[in-house]
Amino acid sequence: MTNPRPSAPDPLREDPGIPLSQRIRERLLAARERFHANDNIAAYIEPGELPLLQAEVEERMLEVLRSMVIDTESDHNTRETARRVAKMYLREVFAGRYSPMPAVTEFPNVERLNELMIVGPLKVRSACSHHLCPIMGRLWFGVLPNEHSNLIGLSKYARLADWVMSRPQIQEEAVVRLADLVQQRVQPDGLAIVMEADHFCMHWRGVKDTDSRMTNSVMRGAFLKDASLRREFLALLRREQP
Repeated sequence: MTNPRPSAPDPLREDPGIPLSQRIRERLLAARERFHANDNIAAYIEPGELPLLQAEVEERMLEVLRSMVIDTESDHNTRETARRVAKMYLREVFAGRYSPMPAVTEFPNVERLNELMIVGPLKVRSACSHHLCPIMGRLWFGVLPNEHSNLIGLSKYARLADWVMSRPQIQEEAVVRLADLVQQRVQPDGLAIVMEADHFCMHWRGVKDTDSRMTNSVMRGAFLKDASLRREFLALLRREQP
């Protein structure tokens, strides 16, 4: 989400009896903004509210542990688990929901570069929105710039990938969302993204298959239309496989 929150007064702001999460939800509803698991809602969180939201999540997480009949008082291993989990969700593994997009410096394509560039493999970490189990994998970008493209530094691809991936989601949607973001920022003639990942919702539960992994791709512009360019990109990726 990039649209700023409307400046209209928040009718729930002054009522201390209403949970902060509900107040944030009401702001999103009033703005007719979606807040799915893989959406960014940073624009609807006021300065200073994230620690308060974290405290609310901690309180709710403590209730979850109690409902699982886990003694969080005498068990020294779980005494601080609710606090740790709340911090982990909001500040770390799902930070892409609650923090604004990282700053990305763009510079003009002065040298009129128009050859295939490949960035990767980048290590990426996400979580399945079905079970909140980890998704761990690698990701490659293929970019075919033109003279009007906005070039960005290599580290910026990693930052954008981390920002998008640090949310609960499914891999197919994550790659499309990342492609949309890079396409918008760089405006290349062609863009390709390939992601290969292990899904712990298969390794850890269910069939407990420890060998399967998922690979998917998004092809835009020249990569979609030019079969030889697509083959070149995929061939270079195969060379990097162990």
